[in-house]
Amino acid sequence: MTRLALLVSPASGAWSAARVAGSVAAALRPAVTELRALSAGSGEHLAQLAKAAVADGVDVLAVLGGDGAAHAAVQACAGSSTALAVIPAGTGNDLATALGLPGGSREAAAAVAEALRAGARRRLDLGRIAGGGYFATVLCAGFDSAVNERTNRMRWPAGPRRYDLAILAELANLRPRQLLLETVSGRIEVEATLVAVGNTTSYGGGIPICPAADPADGELDVTVVGAASRRLLLRILPTLRTGGHVDHPVVSTFRARKVQLGGDNGWVAYADGERQARLPVTVRAVPGALTVVARQP
Repeated sequence: MTRLALLVSPASGAWSAARVAGSVAAALRPAVTELRALSAGSGEHLAQLAKAAVADGVDVLAVLGGDGAAHAAVQACAGSSTALAVIPAGTGNDLATALGLPGGSREAAAAVAEALRAGARRRLDLGRIAGGGYFATVLCAGFDSAVNERTNRMRWPAGPRRYDLAILAELANLRPRQLLLETVSGRIEVEATLVAVGNTTSYGGGIPICPAADPADGELDVTVVGAASRRLLLRILPTLRTGGHVDHPVVSTFRARKVQLGGDNGWVAYADGERQARLPVTVRAVPGALTVVARQP
């Protein structure tokens, strides 16, 4: 017996989630014993519904929405026996991509239904912010978090193009800042443009900022772009889509189980595309904290 709660974030993807919710439910229903559909009126409501469904003991919490909706569902499912199924219907959909799901909601629902029938499950690591919540994809601060802030204020265009336009707009405000990085290996102070801590590879709708990240290795991948002028950053930006930026001399990478980000920079950390807190923040890897409905990679 498999009890599934389908949690819908109707406004995700310019209301595309609301339009496909019926089709998604129809695709999932034959693969489970019981399906209960829940519609969230707001982000706060979605988080409440997710926690209630997990507390009720559902076997699977399926979330139809973007990375923000998935982020809320992760908080509820982390460390529990409830498996998370992600069906993308938002702007970035980076967690769904990391799980190998198709970009279309209906196609992803069909893939999830197939995984449900096969009993396919995977254990994923999560990142955890000290004094805060979990994240499944990437935590960032600096230029990229400023881009996130602008992206969240924009209403057009939909999809990854929105992120690309926000990047161009934020270039005008670019200014490297002091960044302190502390791990068990020591303390580093650098002038930096951005820092990203990846549990999975990508953010911003498929930008592999931490291209070697593996959500099952018990570690977080850290990418730091050092002091870069607008001209230099413009040369680096095209390589972000391929992961080639890590070969540039101004970019450094390392792995850690725990890392503290600080410095006199005023940066705000974003995780899974959601605003978190101003630096300093400490994040650590939590191995195997989340069960997901997905086939092995």
